[in-house]
Amino acid sequence: MGGFASKQQMESAPCSLLTVKIIKMKNLRKADLLTQSDCYVTLWLPTASLKRTKTQTMNDTKDPVWNETFYYRIQNQVKNILELKVCDEDKYTQDDHLLTVFFDVSKIQLGETVRLSFQLNPKGNEELEVEFTSESSPDVPEKIFTNGVLVSREVACLDVQVNGGKMKKDSTERKFTLSVGGSYEEAQNLILRRWLCPAAPAKFHYIKYNQSDLDIELPRRQLCAASRQMNESATVPLNSLPIQEKVTIARTKTFDLNVKSKDWTQGFLFKSPKEIDVRLGYDLCPDEKKFLQKRKKVVAATLKDVLHLEQDLNDHEVPVVAVTTTGSGMRALSAMYGTLWGLQRLKLLDCVTYLTGSSGTTWTMTELYEDRGWSYKDLGEIIKNARKQAAKSKMAAFSVESLKSYHRELCQRTIAGYKTSFIDLWGLMIEAMLNDGNNNHKLSDQRQAVNRGQNPLPIYLALNVKDNVTTRDFREWVEFTPYEVGFLKYGAFVRAENFGSEFFMGHLMKKLPESRICFMQGMWSSVFSKNLLDAWHAADNSEDFWNRWTQDNITEIEEVPDLPERPCEIPTRMFTPAGGLSNALRDILTDRPAVSKYHNFLRGMQMHNEYTQKKQFSKWKDTVFDESPNHLRDPEEHLELVDSAFFFDTSSPPLLRPERKVDVILHFNYTGGSQTKPLERASTYFSEQGIPFPKTLLSDEEKKNLKECYVFEDARNPEAPIVIYFPLVNDTFQRYFSPGVERSSDEMALGSVDVSSAFSPYSTRQVSLQEEDFNKLLNLTNYNIQNNASKIFQVLHKTVERKKHAQASS
Repeated sequence: MGGFASKQQMESAPCSLLTVKIIKMKNLRKADLLTQSDCYVTLWLPTASLKRTKTQTMNDTKDPVWNETFYYRIQNQVKNILELKVCDEDKYTQDDHLLTVFFDVSKIQLGETVRLSFQLNPKGNEELEVEFTSESSPDVPEKIFTNGVLVSREVACLDVQVNGGKMKKDSTERKFTLSVGGSYEEAQNLILRRWLCPAAPAKFHYIKYNQSDLDIELPRRQLCAASRQMNESATVPLNSLPIQEKVTIARTKTFDLNVKSKDWTQGFLFKSPKEIDVRLGYDLCPDEKKFLQKRKKVVAATLKDVLHLEQDLNDHEVPVVAVTTTGSGMRALSAMYGTLWGLQRLKLLDCVTYLTGSSGTTWTMTELYEDRGWSYKDLGEIIKNARKQAAKSKMAAFSVESLKSYHRELCQRTIAGYKTSFIDLWGLMIEAMLNDGNNNHKLSDQRQAVNRGQNPLPIYLALNVKDNVTTRDFREWVEFTPYEVGFLKYGAFVRAENFGSEFFMGHLMKKLPESRICFMQGMWSSVFSKNLLDAWHAADNSEDFWNRWTQDNITEIEEVPDLPERPCEIPTRMFTPAGGLSNALRDILTDRPAVSKYHNFLRGMQMHNEYTQKKQFSKWKDTVFDESPNHLRDPEEHLELVDSAFFFDTSSPPLLRPERKVDVILHFNYTGGSQTKPLERASTYFSEQGIPFPKTLLSDEEKKNLKECYVFEDARNPEAPIVIYFPLVNDTFQRYFSPGVERSSDEMALGSVDVSSAFSPYSTRQVSLQEEDFNKLLNLTNYNIQNNASKIFQVLHKTVERKKHAQASS
């Protein structure tokens, strides 16, 4: 369970001391109708401490004066955003949140003392005055891991031990409640039992240089008059504890409570201090690089054959060809089999290096990759089983016995440490609908199907979202390969077998059994995770109305005096919350019925101080939280993963990582709606992100009469892949049995494949397909490939020549 190879290195990074003095406010806005506000300010710097601190409350004044000072120890390599929340205290109702100022403390240079006035409302002369001082810390520099976007900080371990004293024979057991905010364990109970038995020790793993506290609830003796148990509490600042030294913090006649803080290096799982278990880096993992070396030999030999080349291809002349698929349900499952069958018949399947899928196409992929040599076998035989599963009645999947079986497994999954949801139940239903029994295959098992480069490398795609935020405002691409699972934006990956296990600050803390593939299928095709705003956008392509009534107001504000600008700093912003009605409406609109929850393997990690300047991060920086690091890396324990179709229907983003150097993308669309909109949205999105990708716009006339195949290319940008696009259309197949062979009158019915009308048998809602309908769709997508073979071969030949020319001119 140790770390795995990467280019990440441990660095020494000094901390500094930050002093924040809340001085006063001028012309504070009124929160109450008849009186001035009773104002206080809370301070929160989550990269230094998860505890919020606050000033005293100044009653009934528009010009409160505090002159209160607060202290923080901060890591300079981390993006530290201080939140100053201005509130109005109410005695009988919840306090009013007036506004919050977000201030990037990296604007304060080491050794400076700066007094700033934040201009909250220049027209009303509303100001908040704060003084900042930054000083060097006497602490030894902290050991961190970073890739320039994420930072894994040094972890300390706290041991807490309670020993019994002179407890009476009839004494009841005593419970000590312990918590360390921001630690991996969060809270634990220690039970001190009778007969002088010591309590089992408790451990807490926490950020060594954070201002963490140990909060303790100590039991007291029962009060006879009240006949009840009374507790008292204590708080111990952990940065006041000496390292590697046992300290007694509570001693009575009945118990001793001792703590010991220590550096956490080699004591856990015999792990070297130079290793973490999350790979921080944007490069491909070593396993994928080895796969590429083997696959390149297969592709080179095949291309020489199908393109009738006279000489063997050198490594730099071998193009990287990828197949990307998208679509839902049985329609996508069936259509994809036909596509792959057509590619195999043309010997083009052995030219493909990557195969990506999302939603329904992942059902086909996971079935194929159970067979380590599937692309070398006659797909016709594999398709027979798929046809049988598609046609069978699905009622058994919803029977009482099946539901009982699902319940038992979900209970076992919960006991194992997973947080289960309806999406896990959906995964079990998918398994029952597509298999005759339980399938014990796992994602990491698919390595056997690529260990010799014998098949394309499969890549699956999902989105990480936030429950009460629309997908348009926040989503992050997460890719899954047999080797790794990780974030494109952060350059952070874990081994596939460790996905779902518990991590803290990049360290594997608790290994959970790897999920069966059905739970992955449920997540990749989680059609039940859409909230109302997602549905509104899909129907109307506009959220302006809803956003106007539900979104909070965030504006950039100025501070006086102006501070020198730094390239990596984040502008000072002011957040003004929406009203109560707007918040209620937003909760309704953005609540997701169900999401797939997995332990967050980035838990505890913080954003690097210069993360916004990292070009790899900027390629995928596209959400409202990307310049709000406190919200971007909130301390959530779980990822919330959904079908990528909730943003737009695609599985192509992993292919556009520059490290994969994809030259040609065969894009197959199996969606039931518009055959052009998903690709257009992808093209627009990649253009906005500055990711090389050709424009894919078709005229209105072309959209009315779609052809079987289109080639899109950006001749001015050699880094952009050539896209060969196959919409799901029934064009010449209606008249031709196979390329160049016309149908007889008796065979015309076989060419009648309804893929688009309201009465189509291929609706996403259909969980079964009759054999006749399955065969029609299978033959249609197979035919569309073979009928456009010349276009594919032309593009491949052109790409080989271009790569030869590029090498010759370099």
